[in-house]
Amino acid sequence: MTDSLDALNKKLDLLIEAVSRLAPPRVPQTDLGVADCFVWQADPGFLEPVRKVNRVDIGLIRGVDRVRDILLDNTERFASGYAANNVLLWGARGMGKSSLVKAVHATVNASDKLDRPLKLIEIHREDIDTLPKLMGLLKAAPYRFILFCDDLSFDHDDTSYKSLKAALEGGVEGRPANVIFYATSNRRHLLPRDMIDNERSTAINPSEAVEEKVSLSDRFGLWLGFHKCSQDEYLDMIDGYVRYHGLTIDPEQLRAEALEWATTRGSRSGRVAWQFTQDLAGRLGKPLKD
Repeated sequence: MTDSLDALNKKLDLLIEAVSRLAPPRVPQTDLGVADCFVWQADPGFLEPVRKVNRVDIGLIRGVDRVRDILLDNTERFASGYAANNVLLWGARGMGKSSLVKAVHATVNASDKLDRPLKLIEIHREDIDTLPKLMGLLKAAPYRFILFCDDLSFDHDDTSYKSLKAALEGGVEGRPANVIFYATSNRRHLLPRDMIDNERSTAINPSEAVEEKVSLSDRFGLWLGFHKCSQDEYLDMIDGYVRYHGLTIDPEQLRAEALEWATTRGSRSGRVAWQFTQDLAGRLGKPLKD
């Protein structure tokens, strides 16, 4: 009798274990107080805190003074509870669009004007269709949030841009008052030029078809353009990095090496300037500041 009960218990244990494996994983609970930056994990649906954010000091972002001031002002107003706009940062690659968003967030939180810190939440491009779910989680929270999507764009067969349009302004409920959306893109209208041209040439009503495609960018009240930098701006970026990280090198040698580096890369930008600085620090055997 005892052997039969033991065998039955073993079978029940195996059954319970098998059923447990079939059950969906428990969604981790998000504590918004543990960090100022999070990454949205759409599946299973929680905010993962980022303990160490990859960003640079706002003073090191050169050549974009005007858009920097506009973005900082918009973010400060939003963090203080006043009206502010969704922002699209578009334009040349490597000119500091995403770096500026993260730097502005840190600058605003470093001030002593806020009762509560402003939270930055990154949402991946492929998870844009889960925005309504994310906004539902945030609207009742006692914080204000920047939702940030880096390198946002849509391909020919992608219809998730409609979800973004509705989430930003067009839905019945609308965007929560404590949420604002910042996105970076190389495209001003977020859609490929040939996609817009194709709609214009094949649609029954070309103007309406194009309007449907480009109206997404209209949901952003601010368009901040980033353009290729001049040689002087490029060298100024490098000078700033060299001083900040305490790298010692003859100015004429620095200029010559920096220009040669840009020539071999075929471009000048903030990203190229930073890559040169990393190479220079390595050759000098000097560590870079965190």
